[in-house]
Amino acid sequence: MAAAFAAGCADSAGDVAEAERDTQPDTMRVSYGEDADNYGILHLPDGDGPHPVVVMVHGGGWLEDHDLSYFEPLSRSLADDGVAVWNIEYRRVDGAGGWPVTLADADDATEALATSVQDAAGGRLDLDRVHLAGHSAGGHLAAWIAGRHTLPADAPGAQPQIRPQSATIMAGVFDLSLAATAGHDGFVRRLLDGMPEDHPDRYAIASPIEHLPVGLVVTAVHGMADQTVDPVQSRSYVETAQAAGDPAELHLLEGFGHGDFGNVDSPAWGAAKQIILDHVGP
Repeated sequence: MAAAFAAGCADSAGDVAEAERDTQPDTMRVSYGEDADNYGILHLPDGDGPHPVVVMVHGGGWLEDHDLSYFEPLSRSLADDGVAVWNIEYRRVDGAGGWPVTLADADDATEALATSVQDAAGGRLDLDRVHLAGHSAGGHLAAWIAGRHTLPADAPGAQPQIRPQSATIMAGVFDLSLAATAGHDGFVRRLLDGMPEDHPDRYAIASPIEHLPVGLVVTAVHGMADQTVDPVQSRSYVETAQAAGDPAELHLLEGFGHGDFGNVDSPAWGAAKQIILDHVGP
């Protein structure tokens, strides 16, 4: 999964400026925990707000080698259209991540909107208008964030304060059991440290398709030429979500592959961006 779009990703953002603010006054790095990877980049549009917020979750096979840097141009493009963007980093496999840390970080980063991120924004965020967007492995995490309120009380991410209004998932992994078995996805097996028969409880908690209905619009956007994540992931999720009563939507894009969503100049990102903005509304 990671290798397919690595060429489209920018150089590592591990060297994002150590200072809390970079040269742009509307862009800042904000920590949400103690680990070096517990941070995000907050982009604020012009104006006093309150601004709707899109939580952006990057992909890369949940692997340490891939970080939020390739999502920065996409985040800036949304901010240019008047939306606040919280582009999150999280601990990853081959670093300090894996089960359950990676999921817990995605939850903590989202919950930080009500605390450290809102403080950094000077109270300019509209926390009743939070939306999610993710690509690939980050699409999995964004879809998982969308459904974490359905989890049992002892699961990571249960009982959240922040309740997103929509999620736009680009080439996402919704069914981890299907990916690990029929999809022969070694990245999923590394994230959860085994196969479904080894850790059925982990797969049940981590798989967004197991959490339906979630009660919000989840839009799956997938390139039909994707050779990394089978479009059946998006198709099956939307069919199952709709059967459960959710207003899920499916957009299949002819001729586009997995990495196209990570390129700010690609029509695939253009289509996904418009869906995000349509969900955010005026």
